[in-house]
Amino acid sequence: MSTNNRVKAINTIAANSTSHSPVIAPAKTDFYGEDVFNTAVMRQYLPKSAAEKLLATINDKTPFDSELAADVAHGMKQWALDRGVTHFTHWFQPLTGATAEKHDSFLDPEGDKAIMSFSGKNLIVGEPDASSFPSGGLRCTFEARGYTAWDPTSPAFIKRHGSGATLCIPTAFCSYTGEALDKKTPLLRSMQVVSSAVKRMLKCFDQEEANVNITLGAEQEYFLIDKNFYLHRPDLLQTGRTVFGATPPKHQQLDDHYFGAIKMRVLNFMAEVETELWKLGIPAKTRHNEVAPAQFEFAPMFEDVNLAVDHNMLAMEVLRQVADRHGLVCLMHEKPFAGINGSGKHNNWSVCCGNTNLLDPGSDPHQNAIFLTTLCAIIQAIDTHGDLLRSTVANIGNDHRLGANEAPPAIISIFLGEQLTDVIEQIEKGGATSSRQAGHMRIGVDTLPPLPRDATDRNRTSPFAFTGNKFEFRAPGSSQSCAGPNTVLNTIIGEALDSICEKLEKCTAKNFNAELQKILRGIIKKHKRIIFNGDNYAAEWREEAAKRGLPNAASTPEAIKAITAAKNIALFEKYNVLTKKELYSRYEVFLEEYEGKVRIEGEIALEIARSMILPAVTEEYKQTVSALTEAKAAEISAGTKGLTKKAEVTGKGLDKLVAKTSELASALDNSPEKIIPAMYSLRQIVDELELVTADKNWPLPKYREMLFVY
Repeated sequence: MSTNNRVKAINTIAANSTSHSPVIAPAKTDFYGEDVFNTAVMRQYLPKSAAEKLLATINDKTPFDSELAADVAHGMKQWALDRGVTHFTHWFQPLTGATAEKHDSFLDPEGDKAIMSFSGKNLIVGEPDASSFPSGGLRCTFEARGYTAWDPTSPAFIKRHGSGATLCIPTAFCSYTGEALDKKTPLLRSMQVVSSAVKRMLKCFDQEEANVNITLGAEQEYFLIDKNFYLHRPDLLQTGRTVFGATPPKHQQLDDHYFGAIKMRVLNFMAEVETELWKLGIPAKTRHNEVAPAQFEFAPMFEDVNLAVDHNMLAMEVLRQVADRHGLVCLMHEKPFAGINGSGKHNNWSVCCGNTNLLDPGSDPHQNAIFLTTLCAIIQAIDTHGDLLRSTVANIGNDHRLGANEAPPAIISIFLGEQLTDVIEQIEKGGATSSRQAGHMRIGVDTLPPLPRDATDRNRTSPFAFTGNKFEFRAPGSSQSCAGPNTVLNTIIGEALDSICEKLEKCTAKNFNAELQKILRGIIKKHKRIIFNGDNYAAEWREEAAKRGLPNAASTPEAIKAITAAKNIALFEKYNVLTKKELYSRYEVFLEEYEGKVRIEGEIALEIARSMILPAVTEEYKQTVSALTEAKAAEISAGTKGLTKKAEVTGKGLDKLVAKTSELASALDNSPEKIIPAMYSLRQIVDELELVTADKNWPLPKYREMLFVY
């Protein structure tokens, strides 16, 4: 980018950021869910009996009656046509980590005319090419057949694009031989596991059976930068992150961006995002500036975990599309900019039975036996399978983010807070007899009312923290699907609850309470090592965690080994969530993805260094030497020492740049273990050269521009 172009781009961006008039949204909610085949639409477009049976499947998880397919397809088609839809697609989530869709029109020619048709078969099953998606060996190139199967529990919705619209039908995706090729199928299987286990536990407590709902609230962090900058950063275009870039003097160290006033351009973007999400029935609730400059977050209300996962995947797509319409680019990479906070996706998990949240301790949590049983099951599950939970958040982006004083470390632990820890310690010693009450907080201002004090403080450094009536798993990366973490959480907690129930079912009414205390005490004694309420960033914690025997898988290749560990294969096969073959396929897919992305990052770093940085530094060196030569020829001594020093610094930097570029080129012929350190070494010298090269010569938009001019 030449000097003039750079100045022109910045001026254009600055003008755009102030020219947008404020958005005044009408105070209406009547459009909420208007593009969703929801309950009201079902009752309007389906025969009454069909609507009631379909709603029973959705709300009560009763088996789907396949005879309803024709009626549902007809009603869904008519609703879609009434809303201007011309095509339909089975919307699914392959192992790429993104979503996929193949559009078919409703058009069905009949001689010289055409009708719009959509059958029950069109609704229930589709057939995309299964060999062209990552399968980890489950499908070969010549074995292409795969199927998408309608998921009635996640409502169909309409995606609008330009002058057209498409009916999207959420589906599972499996191979011709029946293996799961997606992220939805294992999640649905795991939901059955924990639901069955919860019902079993409640039966032990003589509770009436009710529907079990696993709920999720997924907080989504992201960055926004102007598209003009993005298009001049080949690394962002190719990898989603900057492989070069010096940290600016001011970034986030003053904490002035967090919860700060939102810029008008960004607020307009956020307002349109929320409108689009609300039309799709996605309950976007919160928006704010995040810690890093140009970083933001939105958070929805809690929903059924399957629907919440679908909605989060759809929300990420909406964020990108709306950003594009505003001349912005939405970056979902976990660490797009080095030296400042990356982006995560906080996974807030809870389980309810009927109208009761089993993780709500109430005013006296130690007396709530069901709550404590659920809590101890979670403690057992996370300690037993912490390695497996860690594997669900392993990717190349999170390798840069986890443990970097902005996100929890790779060591999985649980934060309970003072009150619950006190209760847990009492149970371990023989039974809870008292409880630290939350009470009220007085803050010394007479005009303000006393504030209710929560049962626990919050620990932003903990990967798995109790936050009142839910557990917040803070380790997932911003680009990742929540399906993997929740599949594991559901399965391991279901297993732990089952192990408790096996003992409780042998108890008599007379000795039930005593035996329950004994069971919970045993769990706490065995698994209390997983509980840590301190600073997870501290070096002392890493040492302490090692003494406790907690795993610390720092990199993706190390973390995903847990997927094929014998105990984890046995767990998934026991509950029919994933077979051994399906697990090994995922290990292969994730490892291949990691290695592929490392190589792409290395290759684009090499290309930028050779074609952009090297010519820029050479020009800088040439200009400095030329000025020095001219000064000496004119017999001018003033400034020559400075020019000489500048030439030496630039020349030495140029030599190092050439050497490190060659090292990276050689490393690209080897494994990721060789590529990563070679990239890091090259980055160090490039970032140093950025700070000593004339601004007019530097070819890449800088951090101080991208993070502050938008």
